[in-house]
Amino acid sequence: MLDRDEYIEQAYLFRSLLERMDENGSVQDLMQSIREELLSTTNLPKAIDFLAAELKLKGALGEGMRQLSHYFTPFQAFVVGEAEREGGKFDFRTALEVLRREAAFRGDGSSPAASFVYQFETLARNRLGYDRGLAAMSGDPIYDHAWAEWILSIRHQIGIVDFADLIYLRSDHFQKQRRSQGIEANDGDKPVLFGEKEGRIALAHRRKDPLLLFAALQRHLNYPTVPRPPRIDEQKQILPLLVRRVERLEARLKLVEEEQRGGIDLARFMGPNGGASGLADE
Repeated sequence: MLDRDEYIEQAYLFRSLLERMDENGSVQDLMQSIREELLSTTNLPKAIDFLAAELKLKGALGEGMRQLSHYFTPFQAFVVGEAEREGGKFDFRTALEVLRREAAFRGDGSSPAASFVYQFETLARNRLGYDRGLAAMSGDPIYDHAWAEWILSIRHQIGIVDFADLIYLRSDHFQKQRRSQGIEANDGDKPVLFGEKEGRIALAHRRKDPLLLFAALQRHLNYPTVPRPPRIDEQKQILPLLVRRVERLEARLKLVEEEQRGGIDLARFMGPNGGASGLADE
């Protein structure tokens, strides 16, 4: 884990990048300008110098963060890499906001349970893939060996075992219920990872949408909220789509009228050498 000052400066970096992306500057130039505003007593300015060089050389930010694994977590690199992935639908602005919020609540002191729920909800809401996402999460230094082992084990249980059950069975509330039934703990029991309140909330949300469980943890335990993916305004796309369809209909009606008047003149569709010149969409 880094010092608190590092997380505060990371949160400032991600927030400033997000706010200044509309200035039509490259990410590399924006990072260099933000670098001058950061505390020189932290290691983030040095990290920015390395990332700027990687951006100039490879044009990718996520790969540079992976190489700085002693400073940036594997989950941070994974989130940025998914936003940069060609053909992906994960927005880069959403990725920056995810990282900003995570750095902010780590600066305030975050628990492994809160970090896990936040990161897992990020994967779920943005459809980033559980297998690689959970593998990246397991390498986060906020998790000890028991946490990392459990995170890797649930990769094969997501979609089979209810998510609320996964939390409930590793909670202190589950252990207390067992003791009330006369079942004593033994050396073969798995370590408790979640508190009693998390277990109670998870038990109340069994067989329900996991998003409801996330919302309940945020309400009752002040867990950090995950930024929502931006909604696409379909209204802005309707008018251009209608215009294109009307143009196609007009072209087809024109061909029908020409055919009724005596036939279609194919000469205008022929190239200079008598070949097809490329028909329109109609």
